[in-house]
Amino acid sequence: MNLKRYLPILQWAPEYSRSQASNDLIAALIVTVMLIPQSLAYALLAGLPAQVGLYASILPLVVYALFGTSRTLSVGPVAVVSLMTAAALAPLAEAGSAEYIAGAVLIAVMSGLMLTVMGVMKLGFLANFLSHPVISGFISASGIVIAASQLKHLFGIQASGHNLLDIVGSLLGSLGSTNIPTLLVGVGALLFLFWSRRFLKPLLNKLGMAPGTAAIFTKTAPILAVVVTAILAWGLSLDESGVRLVGEVPSGLPSFSMPSLDPSLWSQLAVSALLISVVGFVESVSVGQTLAAKRRQRIDPDQELIGLGTANLSAGFSGGMPVTGGFSRSVVNFDAGAETPAAGAYAAIGIALATVFLTPAIAWLPQATLAATIIVAVVTLIDLPALFRIFRYSRTDFGAMLATIVLTLVHSVEAGIIAGVALSIGLFLYRTSRPHCAVVGRVPGTEHFRNILRHDVELCPKVTFLRVDESLYFANARFLEETVMDLVAQEPKLTDLVLVCTAINLIDASALESLEAMSERLNDAGVRLHLSEVKGPVMDRLKGTELLEHMGGRVYLSSYDAWKALTGRDGC
Repeated sequence: MNLKRYLPILQWAPEYSRSQASNDLIAALIVTVMLIPQSLAYALLAGLPAQVGLYASILPLVVYALFGTSRTLSVGPVAVVSLMTAAALAPLAEAGSAEYIAGAVLIAVMSGLMLTVMGVMKLGFLANFLSHPVISGFISASGIVIAASQLKHLFGIQASGHNLLDIVGSLLGSLGSTNIPTLLVGVGALLFLFWSRRFLKPLLNKLGMAPGTAAIFTKTAPILAVVVTAILAWGLSLDESGVRLVGEVPSGLPSFSMPSLDPSLWSQLAVSALLISVVGFVESVSVGQTLAAKRRQRIDPDQELIGLGTANLSAGFSGGMPVTGGFSRSVVNFDAGAETPAAGAYAAIGIALATVFLTPAIAWLPQATLAATIIVAVVTLIDLPALFRIFRYSRTDFGAMLATIVLTLVHSVEAGIIAGVALSIGLFLYRTSRPHCAVVGRVPGTEHFRNILRHDVELCPKVTFLRVDESLYFANARFLEETVMDLVAQEPKLTDLVLVCTAINLIDASALESLEAMSERLNDAGVRLHLSEVKGPVMDRLKGTELLEHMGGRVYLSSYDAWKALTGRDGC
């Protein structure tokens, strides 16, 4: 066993320098400032006490530094996973209750176990079944649901629901009891955050600050909103005016937490934990690969499964919630100059210090401020123009994306992602079950063969070249057989059929049996079957099979070789 493969820290720690440590510490300080309000906000989104978000931002960062392969990925609570956690727990317990917290801890542990096992078994490829349109649609719809779910905190009213229809209906029914001081705090924080996102960086640049530094300070603007509104709540006693505050947060570091061992609870949360694991992994790897490419680095998706899995296990056993790599935090970490995963461990120390010393101040933080922070963060997730781009390019992918969006908005996040995955796989099977097949002819004066419907080519009435643009497997074997026999029926002078295999990477057992049956039928019709341009791995599997032993024709290295042999050098 290669220990460095499972403990990536051994790859960079021996060469860790003082300059790297200095850069990592600076990045960690900036990320810590950003992570504190995010941790609190995403705990609120998940229906959990504020300290659970802080706990999920301590030990997981340290563990990921040991097992993760991305040098700049920042692990912690994120919006979409928090929403999925809330949706999974809502039918089982009341938000914030002991049972609810136990469920969140269990989801983190189950997710950690699933991800770690998948990593050890090198199953990272399974995430590829989540197509980009499905993920894009799911994240956009989740962003809309998340933003809508936070409006109750901005207005200071009671509302519930885990899809857009229920949330909007509940909000409309409670608008009459809007708390004006809460609305002023929430809308004020919201306007400031939107303003800072758009105008603070240009303003800092005009004041002489370097563009990179200005961008980083802009990303940490939420901490200013947190500090100002907490001071206002304390100074003006806004809680007496009905403004809901975070309230008392237990100080001190998290203690060891044992997840529930109730088999019925495990079975109830299994599907949700799996979906959270896969969605979190896809989001994390996408961010990690994007940032790694900018520095000509690489990450190992299978080891990332282990890194995220162990991070979630540590979150669960320390009383936290499910975690994954966050886009905004990771970008800030990257831009701030982080060079190794040690930056995450340093940030964990900062969060731990905040958990010990800052909880009395956090208690005065208005929930409306956290809601504004969430809304501003998730607005960037909503990419509705992607619907039009996908529609123009592929109607089938658009259908999968639209179904994911609609079901996520009107039913649940779980229904949306399950439907999206099912449609993606179903559409893939449908497309590959009816592969594009083209009769090709020789481009005059060359050794190239092209589609007769697109190019002026030479043909021979007694020889037909058929190119199959897909690997052959059980789902399309019958389709190919029917296509070939229909072609033979339309060509009475045909004596030889050449199957051009340039796009065939695999022939499974079902397709092999179909090819053998097709060869026999062609022999009975007086037509010889030939193969050309068979790839090496495919040919290795075909050697020794009955197809090559009983096939009436030959296997040619190239289509041009087959053309010369079957038509004569100058053609028919």
